[in-house]
Amino acid sequence: MKFGKVEHPELVDFSMPEDHSDTETVLERDTGPVDTQFFVGCAKWNRQDLKNFYPRGTKDELSYYASQFNCIELNATFYRIFPAEQYEKWYDKTPENFKFFPKMTNEVSHLRRLNDKVYEIADRYLEVTSLLKDKLGTIFLQMHNNFNPKNWDRVVQFVEYWPKEFPLAMEFRHTDWFNDEKVSQELYHLLEENNIANVLVDTAGRRDLMHMRLTNNEAFIRYVGANHQSDYSRLDDWVDRLQKWESQGLKNVHFFVHQNLELESPLLSAYFIEKLNQTFKCHLPIPKTLVKPDPPTLF
Repeated sequence: MKFGKVEHPELVDFSMPEDHSDTETVLERDTGPVDTQFFVGCAKWNRQDLKNFYPRGTKDELSYYASQFNCIELNATFYRIFPAEQYEKWYDKTPENFKFFPKMTNEVSHLRRLNDKVYEIADRYLEVTSLLKDKLGTIFLQMHNNFNPKNWDRVVQFVEYWPKEFPLAMEFRHTDWFNDEKVSQELYHLLEENNIANVLVDTAGRRDLMHMRLTNNEAFIRYVGANHQSDYSRLDDWVDRLQKWESQGLKNVHFFVHQNLELESPLLSAYFIEKLNQTFKCHLPIPKTLVKPDPPTLF
């Protein structure tokens, strides 16, 4: 994941911003007794993208991956809509508590940019994606970097069209969605009113995407390690923030680990999951890695 990559991560201020003032209000609306659910995974299960993870001789990478993680951020569906039988195979190869969080096809987000032609494509996408049944988590729609607020009407139309039985998260990258307070407030309220999660992206070169504004009871977080020792301390900060949000009523944590150069995503994930288990007593399986997931020292 090269988005937000910088040449000198040691120069970046990775301190976590304060919450948006409306986040606590959103979380406090849900006062139910349900325990917080944690799903933590990587973006892909390909061997070449997950170093130090697959034992030698592993034949079925998805089956092994799903024995170690409880979810996947399914980036493959961004590039094409697979035939129905592929989704059925994915369903059959994974355990009952496993979740897929598929990315919306780029035909909708990038090629047609939410124009009037996307609705038939979205319907076709949902028809096959629904075959994941109870293993289908939140679908997420990532807009192109240059998709800006001039396209506001397209966003409203798409949100109003989206079938509410499918949980949705949306990621906006153009700076004008966040730098103009009037625009950002309109966007946040649109997502909030339609129970759509506002994706948080923690990456080195775009700290403005750490807007810390939740729009429903779901923290959908895409974490991008910078291949630097700070990757681990940043994960510690996320544990602290999630603990705060849980105390305010957060019930759903969906956290996906990337790196600019995919070298240690399984190691970062194992480190993070172990911290979650210690803090929240949630008993998530800790992925086995070929290298112990200890954070590097400063010396």
